Amino acid sequence: MSSATATLTRPDVSTSALEPLSLRAAFAQVPQPVVIVGAEVDGAPEALVASTFTAGVSLEPPLVTFAVQHSSSTWPRLRDGATHLGVSLLGSEGGPLARQIAGKDRTQRFAGVAYTADDDGSLVLDHAPLWLKTRVYNEFTAGDHDIVVLELLDLGVDETVPGLVFHRSSFTPLP
Repeated sequence: MSSATATLTRPDVSTSALEPLSLRAAFAQVPQPVVIVGAEVDGAPEALVASTFTAGVSLEPPLVTFAVQHSSSTWPRLRDGATHLGVSLLGSEGGPLARQIAGKDRTQRFAGVAYTADDDGSLVLDHAPLWLKTRVYNEFTAGDHDIVVLELLDLGVDETVPGLVFHRSSFTPLP
């Protein structure tokens, strides 16, 4: 009986592979859910788009995470102006909506957008396949982003609406 030994090889990793553009291209290979994190702040809707959402971080207590760039002007408004945050998973047709809410013109971010805000200010999009009511549990710095850990307080699921992922630098609907 003979034994064959396989040798695994991998391409050399050069420092150029770790340049920002190369990293973006590499990370684009990983499909990510697209969520809107929002709240009413001083009576007006505020939200940011995150494609760094992770569900199921913990079950006891129930926790999820997302990452936000240090350069975000919306995150400080949400963090400091709201006690509760809504998280809405975008449905399969949500690509244009993500671009609208991520737009620079704050006055147009919610033009024509159907959403609901509860008494605590938590804002969720109508017709989302998944929505969460949350509050900030923890936040810490990770490179050029902050990792925000959210505690779930309530949720809703609509299994008839397919979700959306960001993959290879474009929005891809799930079947």
